[in-house]
Amino acid sequence: MVQPQVLQKYALFGGLTEDQIKNVLPNMLNETYNPDDMIITEGKPNDKIYFLIEGQVSVIKRDTVLSKFSEGEVFGEMEVLDVMPAAASIKALTPVTLISVSNKALRNIYKTDITAFSLIIMNLARDLSRRLRRMDEKMVQPVLL
Repeated sequence: MVQPQVLQKYALFGGLTEDQIKNVLPNMLNETYNPDDMIITEGKPNDKIYFLIEGQVSVIKRDTVLSKFSEGEVFGEMEVLDVMPAAASIKALTPVTLISVSNKALRNIYKTDITAFSLIIMNLARDLSRRLRRMDEKMVQPVLL
């Protein structure tokens, strides 16, 4: 299991104390994937948020690679927050190590440490906002008048 002090440097765990991270870690699972493994499949249910500890993944929508994520990045949060099927596929490009937290585990964190839960959700919202801003910038094309 990854050490709490290591996780403190990542945005998802921003603001959480080492003790809070120690308390939420039992709700998280360690997972590993090989290159070319599908972690999430577009259109299929997903009830986990994934935090990338090591490796690189690609984000694929309708056979188009939208982005690549590496250490410290989060994915799967959209489906957990809006309870819809996966918006995109996530494929391992390299050997991948990650921790995941399911919807059920999030509810358990909520029940046991509302402050840690609130910080995690706020950090997820910030991450989604930053990602949306980046996508907006990619989409902007100058308008010629």
